[in-house]
Amino acid sequence: MRIFVTGATGFIGSAIVQDLIKAGHEVLGLARNDAAAQALVAAGAAVHRGSLEDLESLRQGAAASDSVVHTAFNHDFSRYKDNCEDDRHVIEALGNALAGTDRPLVVTSGTAIVVQDRFAAEEDRPASAMHVPRAASEEAAAALAARGINVSILRLPPSVHGDGDRGFVPALIQVAREKGVAAYIADGANRWPAVHRLDAASAYRLILEKGEARPVFHAVHDEGVAFKAIATVIGSQLNLPVVSISREQAAAHFGWLSMFAGLDVPATSVQTRAWLNWQPTQPGLLADLEHGTYFGK
Repeated sequence: MRIFVTGATGFIGSAIVQDLIKAGHEVLGLARNDAAAQALVAAGAAVHRGSLEDLESLRQGAAASDSVVHTAFNHDFSRYKDNCEDDRHVIEALGNALAGTDRPLVVTSGTAIVVQDRFAAEEDRPASAMHVPRAASEEAAAALAARGINVSILRLPPSVHGDGDRGFVPALIQVAREKGVAAYIADGANRWPAVHRLDAASAYRLILEKGEARPVFHAVHDEGVAFKAIATVIGSQLNLPVVSISREQAAAHFGWLSMFAGLDVPATSVQTRAWLNWQPTQPGLLADLEHGTYFGK
Protein backbone atom coordinates (compact mmCIF):
# COMPACT_ATOMS: atom_id res chain seq x y z
CA MET A 1 0.00 0.00 0.00
CA ARG A 2 1.27 3.49 -0.87
CA ILE A 3 0.49 5.77 2.05
CA PHE A 4 0.72 9.56 2.10
CA VAL A 5 1.73 10.79 5.56
CA THR A 6 1.55 14.42 6.72
CA GLY A 7 3.74 15.32 9.67
CA ALA A 8 5.99 12.51 8.46
CA THR A 9 9.13 13.86 10.12
CA GLY A 10 7.47 14.81 13.41
CA PHE A 11 7.65 12.99 16.73
CA ILE A 12 4.64 10.77 16.00
CA GLY A 13 4.74 10.88 12.20
CA SER A 14 8.32 9.63 12.00
CA ALA A 15 7.36 6.61 14.13
CA ILE A 16 4.42 5.94 11.80
CA VAL A 17 6.71 6.10 8.76
CA GLN A 18 9.10 3.60 10.32
CA ASP A 19 6.28 1.26 11.33
CA LEU A 20 4.65 1.34 7.88
CA ILE A 21 7.90 0.69 6.03
CA LYS A 22 8.80 -2.15 8.39
CA ALA A 23 5.40 -3.70 7.61
CA GLY A 24 6.16 -3.58 3.88
CA HIS A 25 4.25 -0.48 2.87
CA GLU A 26 5.48 2.34 0.65
CA VAL A 27 5.41 5.78 2.27
CA LEU A 28 5.09 9.16 0.59
CA GLY A 29 5.96 11.77 3.19
CA LEU A 30 5.08 15.46 3.14
CA ALA A 31 8.20 17.66 3.32
CA ARG A 32 8.20 21.44 3.50
CA ASN A 33 11.97 21.91 3.38
CA ASP A 34 15.24 20.20 2.47
CA ALA A 35 15.92 18.98 5.99
CA ALA A 36 12.57 17.18 6.13
CA ALA A 37 13.13 15.72 2.67
CA GLN A 38 16.55 14.38 3.67
CA ALA A 39 15.10 12.81 6.83
CA LEU A 40 12.42 11.05 4.79
CA VAL A 41 14.93 9.69 2.29
CA ALA A 42 17.10 8.44 5.16
CA ALA A 43 14.06 6.67 6.61
CA GLY A 44 13.35 4.97 3.30
CA ALA A 45 10.32 7.04 2.31
CA ALA A 46 9.54 8.92 -0.89
CA VAL A 47 9.27 12.70 -0.70
CA HIS A 48 6.30 14.90 -1.60
CA ARG A 49 7.11 18.59 -1.43
CA GLY A 50 4.42 20.78 0.09
CA SER A 51 3.00 22.20 3.29
CA LEU A 52 -0.20 22.54 5.30
CA GLU A 53 -0.62 26.02 3.85
CA ASP A 54 -0.47 24.70 0.29
CA LEU A 55 -3.75 22.80 0.01
CA GLU A 56 -3.14 21.88 -3.61
CA SER A 57 0.07 20.10 -2.64
CA LEU A 58 -1.94 18.09 -0.10
CA ARG A 59 -4.57 17.15 -2.68
CA GLN A 60 -1.85 16.00 -5.06
CA GLY A 61 -0.15 13.86 -2.41
CA ALA A 62 -3.44 12.23 -1.41
CA ALA A 63 -4.47 11.64 -5.04
CA ALA A 64 -1.18 9.84 -5.72
CA SER A 65 -1.65 7.39 -2.83
CA ASP A 66 -3.75 4.42 -1.76
CA SER A 67 -4.45 5.91 1.67
CA VAL A 68 -3.64 8.93 3.81
CA VAL A 69 -2.53 9.41 7.41
CA HIS A 70 -2.80 13.00 8.64
CA THR A 71 -0.78 13.80 11.77
CA ALA A 72 0.57 17.30 11.05
CA PHE A 73 -0.71 20.12 13.25
CA ASN A 74 0.61 23.53 14.23
CA HIS A 75 1.02 23.45 18.02
CA ASP A 76 1.53 27.19 18.47
CA PHE A 77 -0.93 27.70 21.35
CA SER A 78 -0.85 31.49 20.88
CA ARG A 79 -3.06 30.97 17.81
CA TYR A 80 -4.66 27.70 18.80
CA LYS A 81 -8.16 28.42 17.49
CA ASP A 82 -6.82 29.55 14.11
CA ASN A 83 -4.67 26.42 13.87
CA CYS A 84 -7.70 24.24 14.56
CA GLU A 85 -9.65 25.92 11.76
CA ASP A 86 -6.64 25.51 9.48
CA ASP A 87 -6.73 21.80 10.25
CA ARG A 88 -10.38 21.71 9.20
CA HIS A 89 -9.38 23.02 5.77
CA VAL A 90 -6.49 20.58 5.49
CA ILE A 91 -8.77 17.62 6.23
CA GLU A 92 -11.31 18.90 3.70
CA ALA A 93 -8.58 19.12 1.05
CA LEU A 94 -7.30 15.61 1.75
CA GLY A 95 -10.80 14.20 1.73
CA ASN A 96 -11.72 15.92 -1.52
CA ALA A 97 -8.80 14.19 -3.22
CA LEU A 98 -10.21 10.82 -2.13
CA ALA A 99 -13.84 11.52 -3.07
CA GLY A 100 -15.38 8.87 -5.28
CA THR A 101 -12.96 6.20 -4.08
CA ASP A 102 -12.85 3.87 -1.08
CA ARG A 103 -9.29 4.88 -0.21
CA PRO A 104 -9.04 5.52 3.56
CA LEU A 105 -8.08 8.72 5.35
CA VAL A 106 -7.06 8.63 9.02
CA VAL A 107 -7.06 12.00 10.79
CA THR A 108 -5.76 12.82 14.25
CA SER A 109 -7.63 14.25 17.22
CA GLY A 110 -7.29 14.10 21.01
CA THR A 111 -9.03 12.21 23.80
CA ALA A 112 -8.87 15.25 26.08
CA ILE A 113 -11.35 17.25 24.01
CA VAL A 114 -14.21 14.83 24.56
CA VAL A 115 -15.19 14.72 28.23
CA GLN A 116 -13.66 15.49 31.61
CA ASP A 117 -13.86 13.81 35.00
CA ARG A 118 -14.89 10.44 33.54
CA PHE A 119 -13.38 7.93 31.15
CA ALA A 120 -13.75 9.01 27.53
CA ALA A 121 -14.71 6.24 25.12
CA GLU A 122 -14.69 5.99 21.34
CA GLU A 123 -18.41 6.74 21.04
CA ASP A 124 -18.14 10.02 22.97
CA ARG A 125 -18.27 13.18 20.88
CA PRO A 126 -16.81 16.61 21.71
CA ALA A 127 -18.81 19.79 21.93
CA SER A 128 -18.84 21.98 18.82
CA ALA A 129 -15.72 23.78 17.67
CA MET A 130 -17.31 27.00 18.89
CA HIS A 131 -16.62 25.76 22.42
CA VAL A 132 -13.82 23.22 21.84
CA PRO A 133 -11.65 24.51 18.96
CA ARG A 134 -9.88 21.17 18.35
CA ALA A 135 -13.27 19.64 17.54
CA ALA A 136 -12.94 21.33 14.13
CA SER A 137 -10.88 18.32 13.02
CA GLU A 138 -13.60 15.87 14.03
CA GLU A 139 -16.29 18.04 12.45
CA ALA A 140 -14.35 18.06 9.19
CA ALA A 141 -14.02 14.27 9.31
CA ALA A 142 -17.74 13.85 10.01
CA ALA A 143 -18.59 16.09 7.05
CA LEU A 144 -16.43 13.92 4.78
CA ALA A 145 -18.02 10.74 6.12
CA ALA A 146 -21.47 12.17 5.36
CA ARG A 147 -20.34 12.42 1.73
CA GLY A 148 -19.36 8.75 1.66
CA ILE A 149 -15.61 9.29 2.07
CA ASN A 150 -13.79 6.56 3.99
CA VAL A 151 -12.48 8.57 6.94
CA SER A 152 -11.60 7.59 10.51
CA ILE A 153 -10.40 9.58 13.52
CA LEU A 154 -7.61 8.36 15.77
CA ARG A 155 -7.62 10.19 19.10
CA LEU A 156 -4.33 10.47 20.95
CA PRO A 157 -3.98 11.10 24.70
CA PRO A 158 -2.34 14.26 26.12
CA SER A 159 0.92 12.40 26.63
CA VAL A 160 2.37 10.58 23.64
CA HIS A 161 5.74 9.71 25.11
CA GLY A 162 9.05 8.17 24.11
CA ASP A 163 12.53 9.21 22.99
CA GLY A 164 12.44 12.60 21.30
CA ASP A 165 9.25 13.75 23.05
CA ARG A 166 8.78 17.53 22.78
CA GLY A 167 5.29 17.64 24.29
CA PHE A 168 3.74 18.26 27.68
CA VAL A 169 5.96 16.03 29.82
CA PRO A 170 9.28 17.64 28.76
CA ALA A 171 7.63 21.01 29.36
CA LEU A 172 6.67 19.90 32.88
CA ILE A 173 10.25 18.77 33.50
CA GLN A 174 11.55 22.15 32.36
CA VAL A 175 9.15 23.98 34.69
CA ALA A 176 10.35 21.82 37.59
CA ARG A 177 13.98 22.64 36.78
CA GLU A 178 13.21 26.36 36.63
CA LYS A 179 11.04 26.50 39.76
CA GLY A 180 13.08 24.10 41.88
CA VAL A 181 10.05 21.96 42.75
CA ALA A 182 7.94 19.33 41.01
CA ALA A 183 4.40 20.53 41.54
CA TYR A 184 0.89 19.17 41.21
CA ILE A 185 -2.41 20.98 41.72
CA ALA A 186 -4.50 20.38 44.86
CA ASP A 187 -4.40 16.64 45.64
CA GLY A 188 -2.97 15.76 42.22
CA ALA A 189 -5.60 13.09 41.67
CA ASN A 190 -6.52 14.38 38.21
CA ARG A 191 -5.63 11.84 35.53
CA TRP A 192 -3.85 11.89 32.18
CA PRO A 193 -4.05 9.01 29.71
CA ALA A 194 -0.89 8.20 27.78
CA VAL A 195 0.60 6.07 25.02
CA HIS A 196 4.10 5.40 23.70
CA ARG A 197 4.76 6.82 20.24
CA LEU A 198 5.59 3.38 18.83
CA ASP A 199 2.31 1.92 20.06
CA ALA A 200 0.43 4.90 18.62
CA ALA A 201 2.17 4.31 15.28
CA SER A 202 0.99 0.70 15.14
CA ALA A 203 -2.60 1.80 15.75
CA TYR A 204 -2.52 4.04 12.65
CA ARG A 205 -1.18 1.14 10.58
CA LEU A 206 -3.75 -1.35 11.85
CA ILE A 207 -6.64 0.98 10.95
CA LEU A 208 -5.40 0.95 7.35
CA GLU A 209 -4.51 -2.74 7.18
CA LYS A 210 -7.66 -4.10 8.79
CA GLY A 211 -9.98 -1.76 6.89
CA GLU A 212 -12.12 -1.17 9.96
CA ALA A 213 -14.68 1.43 8.87
CA ARG A 214 -15.15 2.86 12.35
CA PRO A 215 -15.60 6.58 12.95
CA VAL A 216 -13.31 6.89 15.99
CA PHE A 217 -10.42 4.95 17.51
CA HIS A 218 -8.45 5.59 20.72
CA ALA A 219 -4.70 4.97 20.96
CA VAL A 220 -4.59 4.77 24.77
CA HIS A 221 -2.31 2.58 26.86
CA ASP A 222 -2.35 4.15 30.35
CA GLU A 223 -6.00 5.02 30.91
CA GLY A 224 -5.35 7.58 33.61
CA VAL A 225 -2.05 8.36 35.35
CA ALA A 226 -2.51 10.59 38.40
CA PHE A 227 -0.78 13.92 37.85
CA LYS A 228 0.76 13.63 41.33
CA ALA A 229 2.44 10.39 40.22
CA ILE A 230 3.97 12.18 37.23
CA ALA A 231 5.21 15.00 39.47
CA THR A 232 6.61 12.46 41.94
CA VAL A 233 8.73 10.75 39.30
CA ILE A 234 9.95 14.10 37.98
CA GLY A 235 10.89 15.17 41.52
CA SER A 236 12.69 11.90 42.16
CA GLN A 237 14.65 12.04 38.90
CA LEU A 238 15.66 15.69 39.44
CA ASN A 239 16.16 15.34 43.21
CA LEU A 240 13.61 18.09 43.82
CA PRO A 241 10.82 18.47 46.39
CA VAL A 242 7.37 17.37 45.26
CA VAL A 243 4.76 19.89 46.38
CA SER A 244 1.08 20.67 46.08
CA ILE A 245 0.04 24.11 44.87
CA SER A 246 -3.42 25.65 44.85
CA ARG A 247 -5.46 26.18 41.71
CA GLU A 248 -4.95 29.91 42.21
CA GLN A 249 -1.17 29.41 42.09
CA ALA A 250 -1.22 27.20 39.01
CA ALA A 251 -1.07 29.92 36.34
CA ALA A 252 1.96 31.59 37.92
CA HIS A 253 3.75 28.28 38.40
CA PHE A 254 2.97 26.41 35.18
CA GLY A 255 2.42 29.31 32.77
CA TRP A 256 0.75 28.15 29.54
CA LEU A 257 0.77 24.59 30.89
CA SER A 258 -1.63 25.49 33.70
CA MET A 259 -4.71 24.81 31.56
CA PHE A 260 -3.49 21.25 31.02
CA ALA A 261 -1.89 20.49 34.38
CA GLY A 262 -5.26 20.43 36.13
CA LEU A 263 -7.18 18.40 33.55
CA ASP A 264 -8.87 15.20 34.66
CA VAL A 265 -9.31 13.44 31.30
CA PRO A 266 -8.95 9.65 31.64
CA ALA A 267 -9.79 7.63 28.54
CA THR A 268 -10.24 4.02 27.50
CA SER A 269 -9.37 2.06 24.36
CA VAL A 270 -11.39 -1.10 25.01
CA GLN A 271 -13.25 -0.97 21.71
CA THR A 272 -10.16 -0.05 19.68
CA ARG A 273 -8.26 -3.01 21.10
CA ALA A 274 -11.11 -5.34 20.15
CA TRP A 275 -11.63 -3.89 16.67
CA LEU A 276 -7.95 -3.82 15.70
CA ASN A 277 -6.46 -6.48 18.00
CA TRP A 278 -4.18 -3.62 19.06
CA GLN A 279 -2.06 -4.44 22.08
CA PRO A 280 0.44 -1.84 23.37
CA THR A 281 3.84 -3.41 23.96
CA GLN A 282 5.96 -0.41 24.96
CA PRO A 283 6.54 0.94 28.49
CA GLY A 284 3.85 2.99 30.18
CA LEU A 285 4.38 6.67 30.94
CA LEU A 286 5.81 6.33 34.46
CA ALA A 287 8.18 3.53 33.44
CA ASP A 288 9.33 5.57 30.45
CA LEU A 289 10.01 8.53 32.73
CA GLU A 290 11.98 6.36 35.15
CA HIS A 291 14.02 4.39 32.60
CA GLY A 292 13.89 6.36 29.34
CA THR A 293 15.84 9.36 28.12
CA TYR A 294 13.76 12.20 29.57
CA PHE A 295 16.43 13.21 32.06
CA GLY A 296 19.48 12.78 29.84
CA LYS A 297 20.57 9.47 31.31
